[in-house]
Amino acid sequence: MTNTPSTAEVRVPRLVGLMAVDARESAARHGVLLVAPDLPDFRLAVTDYVVRQYPPPGTWIPRDAVVTVWFELGPGEGDGGAGVREPRRPAPPDGGLLRELDEPGRVSR
Repeated sequence: MTNTPSTAEVRVPRLVGLMAVDARESAARHGVLLVAPDLPDFRLAVTDYVVRQYPPPGTWIPRDAVVTVWFELGPGEGDGGAGVREPRRPAPPDGGLLRELDEPGRVSR
């Protein structure tokens, strides 16, 4: 573990995407404390991934202040708002680019 300079304020590290064990190590290196309200045995967690954090990365906070991390998505988060939604009904029309633009020398119908 590397020691950070003894300054009154530190920058919050980016913890989202890290496993619990890595998030704890990163927080210690940066001089902040972690809490996880949705993971009662946070000290023992190893492979759970951080999905949210507060305060956000890059924020200046007092040394030894608490950063809250979550390992589960909250209500309304991650409800499949993005991603592949195939097959589409009705299917898109055939033709691709030729349907959009006529070939040179060809008259539109």
